[in-house]
Amino acid sequence: MRLLKKAEFLLRIAHTHEIVRRYFIVNGFDGALTMLGLIIGFLVSTPAELSVIINACLGAAIALGMSGVSSAYVSESAERQHALGKLEGAMISDLHNSAHGEAARLAPLLIALVNGSAPLFISLLILTPLWLSQAGVPLPLSPLYAAIIVALLLTFFLGVLLGRIANISWLRSGIQTLLVAVMTAVLIFMFAG
Repeated sequence: MRLLKKAEFLLRIAHTHEIVRRYFIVNGFDGALTMLGLIIGFLVSTPAELSVIINACLGAAIALGMSGVSSAYVSESAERQHALGKLEGAMISDLHNSAHGEAARLAPLLIALVNGSAPLFISLLILTPLWLSQAGVPLPLSPLYAAIIVALLLTFFLGVLLGRIANISWLRSGIQTLLVAVMTAVLIFMFAG
């Protein structure tokens, strides 16, 4: 508990709460649309084994996660060190061992973890119907169609979260993000089908 309070304090002085939240939503959205694209691509292609579809989607999910972690860590580390350098220049003092220095080291790590885990987590949720079907659990519809529905629902819920953050209509925001997913699906059906 003490560690969480310290982390929260360091993130607050680094002004990263909004960045973490934004990265979660943006990259969760990327994960949802990527999985939607892959699943629809498999749906309109020559039928493939469920294990092939799962492995391809899992590979993409892991790649999205690793890309998110590495790109955010590199860019946020540079930004935090730059901001710390400016603060040190203004204060004419070395802040490396201060709370600000610690925050400059911790914030990029947390942002990177959120940036990478969001698309991975969302992708894994979308793949759940495929795993259930592979395990022999009966589903009310084809596992690919069930996964598409999960992707659309998660996209809607990410929009709802955006609406709540922006203090605007959560329903309107959810519908807007859902429409982006539906347009993505339509484009894939048009060009890949």
